[in-house]
Amino acid sequence: MAITEFAKKYHEKMFPGYVSDFLRTDPEFIERFDNFAFDEVINQEGQELADKTRFMAILATLLGCQGIDEFKVMLPAALNFGVTPVEIKEITYQAVAYLGIGRVYPFLKAVNAILEEKGVSLPIEGQAMTTMENRRELGTQAQVDIFGDGMRDFWQSGPEESRHINYWLADNCFGDYYTRTGLSYAQREMITFCFLSAQGGCESQLTAHAAGNMKVGNDKAFLIKVISQCLPYIGYPRSLNALACVNKAAEQE
Repeated sequence: MAITEFAKKYHEKMFPGYVSDFLRTDPEFIERFDNFAFDEVINQEGQELADKTRFMAILATLLGCQGIDEFKVMLPAALNFGVTPVEIKEITYQAVAYLGIGRVYPFLKAVNAILEEKGVSLPIEGQAMTTMENRRELGTQAQVDIFGDGMRDFWQSGPEESRHINYWLADNCFGDYYTRTGLSYAQREMITFCFLSAQGGCESQLTAHAAGNMKVGNDKAFLIKVISQCLPYIGYPRSLNALACVNKAAEQE
C-alpha cells in the first residue's frame, strides 16, 4: 500500500517541505491515516467542506478534545488554507466559555507562539463590541438572535440560588464572546458545536447548539459534514454521539 497522490499533495499544501518521521517509525499506520484523513474523508461524496471551514472546525475540535500537540501541528496548516490570525484568536477565546481557561491556557500560549513565529504582530486588532455596561443586554440579544425570543428573559430565570449562572451566560458567554467581530454567528455556532462534540459528556448542550446551528443556517447536512471532517481527530464514539444529537435537534425543529 502507498499514500495516494491526493493525500501527498494535500499534506504538502498543509506542511510545505515537511516529511513526517512517522513514515520511518510507523509506515503502515501513517499510510492508512494519511489516506483516510487527507484523501478519503476530504473527498467523501456529499460530505465535502470548504478548506477554510474545515480547518476552523478542526482547530475547534482539537481544542475540545485537548489535542494540544496536534493543534500545534494543524494551526500553521490552517493559516496555509486561509484561516486568518483574527479567526484563530476568536476560536481560541470563545473556547474559554465552553472548556474553561484551565484547558484553553496552553492553546492560547501555543497560538501566540506560532503567530509570532509566523511574523504576526501581537496583539492583533481588537474585536470587542460591548462594554461592561451593555454586555448583558447585547449578550441577551445575541442569544435571542440565535435561539429565538424565548431567550429574552433567560438571564433572570431559574432558582434564586443559581440565577446568577444564567446571568453569566448572557453577559459573559454571549456578551463577551458571541458579540465580538471576527466571526459570524454561524461560524461561532459551528465552533461551539465542535467544542461540545469533541469534549463529550455535554450531549444536552450539544443538542441545544445543534438546534442553534440550524437556526442560523448551519443545517443538518452541514453539521453532518462537520462531524465527518472532524472524525479523524476525535474518533468514532464522540462522532456518533454528535450525530445522534444532530438527529435529535432536527426532529425537534
